[in-house]
Amino acid sequence: MAMLEITDLAVRFATTDGTVSAVNGVSLTLDKGETLGIVGESGSGKSQLAFAIMGLLAKNGTATGSVRFDGQEILNAPRKTINPIRANKIAMVFQDPMTSLNPYMRVSDQMAEVLTLHKGMSKAEAVAESIRMLDAVKIPDAKGRARLYPHEFSGGMRQRVMIAMSLLCRPELLIADEPTTALDVTVQAQIMNLLAELQHDFGMATILITHDLGVVAGFCKEVLVLYGGTVMEKGPTDPLFATPSHPYTRGLLAAIPRVDQEEEALHSIPGSPPNMTAAPKGCPFAPRCGHAGEDCLDHLHPLSEFAPGRWRACNRSVEDLA
Repeated sequence: MAMLEITDLAVRFATTDGTVSAVNGVSLTLDKGETLGIVGESGSGKSQLAFAIMGLLAKNGTATGSVRFDGQEILNAPRKTINPIRANKIAMVFQDPMTSLNPYMRVSDQMAEVLTLHKGMSKAEAVAESIRMLDAVKIPDAKGRARLYPHEFSGGMRQRVMIAMSLLCRPELLIADEPTTALDVTVQAQIMNLLAELQHDFGMATILITHDLGVVAGFCKEVLVLYGGTVMEKGPTDPLFATPSHPYTRGLLAAIPRVDQEEEALHSIPGSPPNMTAAPKGCPFAPRCGHAGEDCLDHLHPLSEFAPGRWRACNRSVEDLA
């Protein structure tokens, strides 16, 4: 049995402009110790998928389907059920560490609060454990810097604090939502190397949410490509990057600058992401796809396996896209 099993997950938001379909029938599985990358443009539903797993949707959001963790259904679970799981078994690193940390509290106090609340530690024990975790994420002079406030840390160091905080309860699953956003390239590499080391040391599974396929290529074993809240393609990372089988995946990969090629202009995918208050009837990518026909506008091809472990949702054969 997989550690995490998501079946036909859908997320909707009631707004003044109508119902927004943020996630549409997503299914995936994740085993212990594995890494899954979820990629797609902004607005593709990546973060809302994670929030639904964590039970952190906004008040106007509803989720249907199934999310089972270690065999237990946790989707829409009551607070008394989900809180212990969220604290001890599933942790999340949020996108912006500056807004995720309380600017009025010292880092040591914020971290110690997690352990006193969820592990029943004394304040002194919790502070000592927090310092050990800050040291584990390679923050220099962890004991001295633990007494600082968030604004006294750089962006990369704040992200390390968030990672340390998420690992305090030794979770089985870590969800990292755009952990390298707004960081320079060098710090991005440091953060991803740190996550890889910590995953190995703690033996946890990881879901990495990002729009940066370069980050996914070096970190994840499996990739799920999301567009308009719908899975376009999923499979092992190496073959997916070598021979992408969906036009959207191909467009994303083509937009990555390459050092071995000289081009006057970067490739881009024409058009804009769909307005999900009026979700398209067929494939959400069809209006932007150079291979789409009338059948694509009217019908979304179900996700189907076309090679061992590789799945795609496209009406066109792989040969037609070559």
